[in-house]
Amino acid sequence: MDKLKRREFLKTASTAGLAGGAALMAGCGSGQESSGPAIRTDRTYEWKMVTTWTPNLPILQESARLLSQWVEEMSEGRMKITVYAGGELIPALEGFEAVSQGVAEMGHGAAYYWAGKAPATQFFSSVPFGMNAQQVTAWLYSGGGLELWEDIYAPFNLIPMPAGNTGFQMGGWFRKEINTADDLQGLKMRIPGLGGDVIKRAGGSAILSPVGEIYTNLERGVIDATEWIGPYHDYLMGFYRAAQYYYYPGWHEPGTVTELMVNKSAFEELPAYLQTIIRTAAARSTHWVLSEFDARNNEYLQKLVNEEGVQLRRFPDTVLTTLKGYADEVIAQLVETDEDSRRVYESFTSFRNTVTGWTDLGEKIYYSGAMG
Repeated sequence: MDKLKRREFLKTASTAGLAGGAALMAGCGSGQESSGPAIRTDRTYEWKMVTTWTPNLPILQESARLLSQWVEEMSEGRMKITVYAGGELIPALEGFEAVSQGVAEMGHGAAYYWAGKAPATQFFSSVPFGMNAQQVTAWLYSGGGLELWEDIYAPFNLIPMPAGNTGFQMGGWFRKEINTADDLQGLKMRIPGLGGDVIKRAGGSAILSPVGEIYTNLERGVIDATEWIGPYHDYLMGFYRAAQYYYYPGWHEPGTVTELMVNKSAFEELPAYLQTIIRTAAARSTHWVLSEFDARNNEYLQKLVNEEGVQLRRFPDTVLTTLKGYADEVIAQLVETDEDSRRVYESFTSFRNTVTGWTDLGEKIYYSGAMG
């Protein structure tokens, strides 16, 4: 932290004395021990968290507020985090820069929103035709993925942490049927990350817009299609009123990670026990978010189909095969031109190849109905 930022930090901090002897958690998510004792004092910290979500968005904005609540409870009130939805403090998709610069100490969103800052960030949210939620979580926590994520964010004065997973998503809402890959030509679709690059390669246009603008853009024809998450959110967002065809599977996002990013300088000023509390709250949020989506999606899928008359469609195999080919091309080009992306994708691919054998032996057979 430079001298100016340090003076600003000290000026806004509580008048209680600094926590003496609090050491940094070296290696962040790598599990290394701190270099000194976690001395606790009565000093309090008041932080800000900005999110990419709308103010009342269930599960995602809700999880940001819960994370703040859990930190306050576990710290016995020594850390309080005020949560600002997208647009309340800064525009929804400017959280990366805001947290990097210390405008807010925390941000909540998804890493593929920051592809313009560093292309490799996309691999830490979702990879088209990649790993599912369980597999990608294993890669992050037990396969070296989190250490790479921290390395990619370090030059931006940020520390990333997994803070949720949507699970497998739907393919999206379309105002026309998709019968062949030719139907993607000229399609204007709201879709972020690597999936958006695939749509571009297929001849369409990929548009990145915050959640609060999606319905209006779809209704007015600014876009022809949109992906979001799955039936629970899509029902509440009312997309079925603006597009009649609901496609699956979500080839572009088979297990999408949501993130908590923390200003590195501010984090390293915290005593070790508060650092651990933040990490613990983020890990708890990962399980909570995935559980909520899994618990609600089928109920709302039935509402969409049986009550709203939504036309459920499966992408034809020929379309999926074409999209898979484009996805391979997009990723190959990215790893050729960006060294960080190459390092991350090599780790991602190596872990996927390892974990797939175990998945095929057990879960794939189980879900195929072979066990009754």
